[in-house]
Amino acid sequence: MTRKTGTFVVTSADEDSAVFRDVTNGQIHTLGTNPDVSERDVVDATIEPEPPMDVVWSVLEIDARREIEIVDSELSPTKQAREIAADQSIGDVERVERAGTGELHVISVPPSETAAAAADVVDDLATLERAARLDAVRVEVRSDADEGVLNVRYLPD
Repeated sequence: MTRKTGTFVVTSADEDSAVFRDVTNGQIHTLGTNPDVSERDVVDATIEPEPPMDVVWSVLEIDARREIEIVDSELSPTKQAREIAADQSIGDVERVERAGTGELHVISVPPSETAAAAADVVDDLATLERAARLDAVRVEVRSDADEGVLNVRYLPD
C-alpha cells in the first residue's frame, strides 16, 4: 500500500490510538498512535500504512484540523425549503446547491417524528462527513414539527 492524502473524520480517539474515516469513500484507517486528535475532528492529512502487515496506519502530516459546528437551530425552515417539502412525500430528500458554495437538504418526515429526526441528523456521522466534503464550517438543522419538514443547511465560511 502507499501513502494517502485526504480529508478524514476522527470516528474514535483515545490516548493511544485513533480511527480516521475517509470522507470521500468511507474507508476506515486505524492509527497506531493518536496524533493529538479528538472524536469528530475533521483533518486534512497524509497517512501511510505501517509495515510489515500494512494494517495499522501512521500520520505523516496534518495539513489542517477543524471542528464543524452542527446545531439544531431554533429557526424555522426557509420559505424555499417549505415550498420544496410541500411537493414531497414523507421520506423524500431534495438536495439543492446553495448560491456560491454549500448545500441545502429538505427532508419530509412524519410531523410527530420531526424532533427525533432533527436530533438524528445532528448526531449522525454522515452529516459531519458530508459537511467535511462540502468544506462547510457550520451545519444548521431547522425544523417545523407542524409540517414535518427538516431543512439541513451546510454553510461555508
